[in-house]
Amino acid sequence: MNVQSPTDWLILAISVAGAILVVEVVRRLLVKAGRKWRLARHLVEHCTWPAYSVGVVVAANLVFSPGMLGEAVRQRELGATIDRVLGLVTIACVTWLIIQANYALTDVVLDRLVLVQGERNRRARRIMTQIGLVRRVAAVTIVVVAVGAMLFSFPQVRALGAGLLASAGIAGAIVGIAAQPTIGNMLAGLQLAFSDALRLDDVVVVNDEWGRIEELTLTYVVLRLWDERRMVLPVSYFTQNPFENWTRHGSRVLAVVFLRVDWSVPVDKLREELYRYIQENPLWDQKEWTLQVTDVLPNGLVELRALMSAADSPSAWDLKCDVREHLVSYVRENFPESLPRFRIETPETRAGVPWTGAKPV
Repeated sequence: MNVQSPTDWLILAISVAGAILVVEVVRRLLVKAGRKWRLARHLVEHCTWPAYSVGVVVAANLVFSPGMLGEAVRQRELGATIDRVLGLVTIACVTWLIIQANYALTDVVLDRLVLVQGERNRRARRIMTQIGLVRRVAAVTIVVVAVGAMLFSFPQVRALGAGLLASAGIAGAIVGIAAQPTIGNMLAGLQLAFSDALRLDDVVVVNDEWGRIEELTLTYVVLRLWDERRMVLPVSYFTQNPFENWTRHGSRVLAVVFLRVDWSVPVDKLREELYRYIQENPLWDQKEWTLQVTDVLPNGLVELRALMSAADSPSAWDLKCDVREHLVSYVRENFPESLPRFRIETPETRAGVPWTGAKPV
């Protein structure tokens, strides 16, 4: 292979090295600025390697020419192929950089939203969900545009453009039918995010499984269950099936404890003991509580229901367990005669014959 001018290759090497040096200088400046500027820190985290790749391929693409390999026909063809490959790689690297820069910009907003607590947390989680889905849509759109730009860099593809446009209706219908589930999931994901029906970190009950929304994408939802299992469901499930959302309008939850005891139980004293106990329990949010007799069961027991409010569902669960354990111990130690007992009526007791405990012969 004849090299037309060694100077061209030297210029190419210097250009690539210079591009790497420029990117490194910018990276170091952003690292220093990142101590005070959050965006700079995220740009370094996301864009370092994409920036290096863009610098190298852009420098190589600007300096390289097919004639650098020689003037022979095969050398010119090889040079043209390399030039085209460099163009395709440039589009890919620029796409990579744009997507990562988009993630860096949105991470700045997400970092601030993560720190929001209290009553504003619900609105913050809604915005986090919407930003997450929108940037995924933006990334998919950018990739589609980049692939289109790559394809239309080939003259053969451009020549087929008129024919493709003529058959676009039929092809679109075929693709639409084939991709109907995927497109339906994507639209369902956007519907959930912007209708505020589901947000990241929401507490939901799906198919009798309690958990939190850990990940919400355009196609699926990851539910982290209470025992650290993960339930993965298509997004369309939440638009086609009922589910419970415990944090739809707020994170505060009522904890419910049921006790089935004998009729002799002193309800007033249990109510006083419940109030005394929850006042000392840090899980109670100091807002709502009550203890009521809610039912008389067919087996001869009465049902007591204790209600206590908590700041969120994990606190409500722990508070419920604490109160149940305390009330059970309190009844057992102070009113053992009120423990559950099942009464049996016999012909003798119905006739008023006193029970002697003697066994029949």
